[in-house]
Amino acid sequence: MNRLGQIFVTDHADKGGHDMAKGDIETYSEDGQWKNRPEGNQRASTRHDTKAEAEAAGRQMAVERDAEHVIKKKDGAIGEKNTYPRSRDPRQIKG
Repeated sequence: MNRLGQIFVTDHADKGGHDMAKGDIETYSEDGQWKNRPEGNQRASTRHDTKAEAEAAGRQMAVERDAEHVIKKKDGAIGEKNTYPRSRDPRQIKG
């Protein structure tokens, strides 16, 4: 556990990061915590006490992976999607 109360779970993926398949990052609520996990993973990579902390960590993960960040509401519905880098966004919506 780090100083922010986050618990990190590693999944022995390619340490270089560039050669592995990159999944979208999902931020979601489960068991009273906000969590992040890459698409396809069964377990969360990070756990947080607040949604804001989880969103920030999920955004960073998505930026590092050039992936989409899917932020869910507490009820599980998709609340927001952000693509990194923005040039990859298929919707090409300004703003």
